[in-house]
Amino acid sequence: MPDSAGRPAPLDGIRVIDLSRVVSGPWCTMTLGDMGADVVKIEEPGRGDESRAFGPPFLGGEAPYFLSVNRNKRSCTVNLKHEAGRAIVWRLVAGADVVVQNFRPGAVARLGLDYEAVAARHPRVVYCSISGFGEGGPDASRPGYDLIVQGESGLMDLTGEADGPPSRVGTSIADLTAGMMAAQGILLALYARQSTGRGQHVHVAMLDAVASLLTYNAGNYFASGESPTRRGNDHPSVVPYQTLRARDGWINLGIANDSLWVRYCDAVGRPDLRYDPRFAAAPDRVKHRDVLVPIIVELTALRTVAEWMDVLGRAGVPCGRIRNVAEVCTNPQLTGRGKVVDHPHPTAGQVRMIGQPIELSDTPGRIDRAPPLLGEHTDEVLRAAGYTDEEIRAFRADGVV
Repeated sequence: MPDSAGRPAPLDGIRVIDLSRVVSGPWCTMTLGDMGADVVKIEEPGRGDESRAFGPPFLGGEAPYFLSVNRNKRSCTVNLKHEAGRAIVWRLVAGADVVVQNFRPGAVARLGLDYEAVAARHPRVVYCSISGFGEGGPDASRPGYDLIVQGESGLMDLTGEADGPPSRVGTSIADLTAGMMAAQGILLALYARQSTGRGQHVHVAMLDAVASLLTYNAGNYFASGESPTRRGNDHPSVVPYQTLRARDGWINLGIANDSLWVRYCDAVGRPDLRYDPRFAAAPDRVKHRDVLVPIIVELTALRTVAEWMDVLGRAGVPCGRIRNVAEVCTNPQLTGRGKVVDHPHPTAGQVRMIGQPIELSDTPGRIDRAPPLLGEHTDEVLRAAGYTDEEIRAFRADGVV
């Protein structure tokens, strides 16, 4: 469906059957929905996605947790443990392009809805599985909770102060990374289908997704045989590139090359640092970080955050405030560019959310639907699949939907 300017979304005409829940799968399917796909979210009758209960807070009985990752979807309640419920899903899959699930490996096979079964009956369907640890190997059957994967992936061992405990990242980074990579994999498979005429199995393990983010940390280990350790907000290969306390708050300073170092020294009125051979080149600054960093710390404490933003900003030196979530959500840099959006919801009122980060000039995404009420679209979806009102009433009476 075109937007108000008559422009189609890139995934218009793509139908997604979403069997996933909580974060990783819903984030993936919301991304597809934002880009125009028709996402039918299959939920358990009476309970729905577990994240519907994640609170407080609640808005009109709805959990903001759920609302944050489930816009642009239709909710259809189906009892997958009921034979008639699975038959409904099969009918929906027959008209779909994509199926997404994040059950623990083996669970979906017990329902008869695994990739092999779907591919045998509908070979053009792209089937995406998201798991915690992969579909093979000794840990395949382990549940994939974000916190557990953050620890198992090495990410937590790199996060936190050097003399403090390991720390999780302040958002569900394992879930979200897996969801983003799943969406990417689905798009790749849909593109490949244009040539082959066939769908395929897309699989993303949360462990693999987060391990891939280790990048230079893993590279440094492979090169040296030494495992990187926590450094707080210091960078192992760039100095100064860290969080610093100003007179009235905190800033980040990023001196990523020698030309920026020269600008910094001039801006802070310390030409002696610029010409000190211990700090002249990037490797020298890393080698002598124990001498340089205390100097930078002392300098930074002399001025306020606003003063540093002005002084360093005018000099073209990368720096930034440490904002809290409230400050980010009201930041004119986001709000003024339409990245914080409101959408009406049947019970929660105007739901405010972070908008789409991907901008396409000719085929932009859009937010057409508020996150759905549980089962809000069940009758609509079933009627479109060919079921009569009498059959739908019978399904409800039998606990099928």
